[in-house]
Amino acid sequence: MSGGTTALQREPTNKEIRLVIAASSAGTIFEWYDFFIYGTLAALIGAAFFPSDNETLEILLVWAGFAVGFGFRPLGAILFGFLGDRLGRKYTFLVTVTLMGVATAGVGLIPSAASIGIVAPIIVIGLRILQGLALGGEYGGAAIYVAEHAPPEKRGFYTSFIQASVAGGFVLSIIVVISCRAFIPADDFAAWGWRIPFLLSIVLLGISLWMRLKLSESPVFQAMKEAGETSANPFKESLTYPGNGRRIFVALFGITGILTTIWYTAFFSSLSFLRGPMRVDENVVEWMLLIAGSISMAFYLAVGKWSDRVGRKKPIIIGAALSLVLLFPVFWGIGALANPGLNASANAAPVVVTGEACEYDPFAEVQASSCGRVLQDLTALGIPYNIGVGGAQSVAIGSQPYGYGELGDSDRRATIQGWLEAQGYNFERQTPPLTSIVGIIGLLLVLGMLSALTYGSVAALLCEMFPAKIRYSSMSIPYHIGAGYLGGFLPLIAGYIVAMTGNAYSGLWYTIAVVAFGLLVAWWGIPDGPPKDFEEAHG
Repeated sequence: MSGGTTALQREPTNKEIRLVIAASSAGTIFEWYDFFIYGTLAALIGAAFFPSDNETLEILLVWAGFAVGFGFRPLGAILFGFLGDRLGRKYTFLVTVTLMGVATAGVGLIPSAASIGIVAPIIVIGLRILQGLALGGEYGGAAIYVAEHAPPEKRGFYTSFIQASVAGGFVLSIIVVISCRAFIPADDFAAWGWRIPFLLSIVLLGISLWMRLKLSESPVFQAMKEAGETSANPFKESLTYPGNGRRIFVALFGITGILTTIWYTAFFSSLSFLRGPMRVDENVVEWMLLIAGSISMAFYLAVGKWSDRVGRKKPIIIGAALSLVLLFPVFWGIGALANPGLNASANAAPVVVTGEACEYDPFAEVQASSCGRVLQDLTALGIPYNIGVGGAQSVAIGSQPYGYGELGDSDRRATIQGWLEAQGYNFERQTPPLTSIVGIIGLLLVLGMLSALTYGSVAALLCEMFPAKIRYSSMSIPYHIGAGYLGGFLPLIAGYIVAMTGNAYSGLWYTIAVVAFGLLVAWWGIPDGPPKDFEEAHG
């Protein structure tokens, strides 16, 4: 991957390559842990920093904060991409991992909104912005650093450790939360114990810096620097380099759009789905995601290695096509195994709400109508509903109508829950039988495989798509625009769709739409055939 440099490059030894992969992957795990711990503890963060009488609004505000961090990833990609192409790969991602660790630990130190009011969520958003900037520089740096050390015939396999490390960050966040829950009583964990996983970032930062300081600069960057071939303005050149406009478009929609929406659907949507509308016990959910996530890490390595033989395009096309076919059936299967009683109750006693101005605004602190407030309660309870025609203020549960016109705000939700329980609905936290848990883990592994197919070879592919002197900027910008907006906003958009429709599965349509468009772009734009370095494909 010389990008046209003529300076001689010393081939890294096997020991050096192992250190490169280990240090880059460990740093990526720690940095994504920092980012994902926010999502793993979403409910507690909502209670601490975004309290609201509207529970749906509270969790949507948490996901909005999550999305803000992702929204700043493209800016981080531009900033650190510029530094990475100008100053070097190594020192740039030393800066990114430091910024991420400090910002994450800061979340654990912020007083709650009950103590300092609106200042608390403002500080949280500010730290999320810093996290987004850091993450915008991390992935490109780690991926390029490994790719530029790897022999061409093993580039997909070696860089797949970076892809697996993203899942590793999610797994680590769950391990830490499970461990904290095991040693801290539930009430104490909800009150203050949830801060410990954030503060742990300082320890992880120290380990990551220690490992990364042992690394040398990328041999490709060293050769370019010695030959005087580094870019004067990587950002500008990324937009003006011949053919880069098309490549950036493909990288944004045909690669990143697919991988990021499938990844967040596989891990975050399944987590929210099981904890929320399926009401599965939180500890059980975390253990299932831990097992599935840990096993799924091996899938990324297998796909990366496979792509070295068959090319980068085939796994992505297969994964995207299978996702369009399997996403709904897999989630239907998870729902049927996790809480079969809910499906049975919803079929036996469907809920139909009627009334004047029967509209629900998930972002409103107080709904405009009595009917809207009933819909808010049903959404918070995770109950699917339909809106009927007519002005009578009633909730029909199966064949039994209930009038809600006289209900006050203080007892409305409890009363509605009582009506639902009288018609067979069960609101207790569920612990599925072992056979169902095994089945859910199996379906989660299907989602993990879909993610691996669309993600495992991507670091190698993006590095091969762009010239070395502007590679950090050129691959980071579309990657983080796609991951930041198409993926980072997925929990917020999907949550909004579910809240508006009353259907726990309807948020999947967002993923389907993005993947369907991305599949067309990928089919058209990703290079066919065996992997090639940029200069071989475009020289």
